[in-house]
Amino acid sequence: MILVNTDYISGKELEMLGLVKGSTIQTKNVGHDITQSFKTLVGGELKAYNDMMNDARALATKRMQQEAQAMGADAVVNVRYATSAIMAGAAEVMAYGTAVKFVG
Repeated sequence: MILVNTDYISGKELEMLGLVKGSTIQTKNVGHDITQSFKTLVGGELKAYNDMMNDARALATKRMQQEAQAMGADAVVNVRYATSAIMAGAAEVMAYGTAVKFVG
C-alpha cells in the first residue's frame, strides 16, 4: 500500500474512498518513568519515550492501513499524524488520511 503526505500520486488518477484512521495509546512502565525522570535533571534524549512514540506511530499507521485495505484502497493520501498527552507518561497517537483507489 502506498502512503503519501500529498493529495496526489504522480501519474495516477485517484478515486476518493473516504477517511481512514488508526490510533493507539501507549505508556511506559513505572521503572522507565523513574529512570527517564532522572534524565530530565542532566538533559539528553529520553530514549525510552522516543522508542515508545516510534512504536505508537508504527501501530497507528498499521491500523490505518488495515482500515484502508478493508475499503479496497490502493493507497492513502494526505497522511497526517496527531498526538496528545492522555496522562503523565501516556500518549495517544493517531494516523489519518484519505483512502483512494487507482482509476484506469
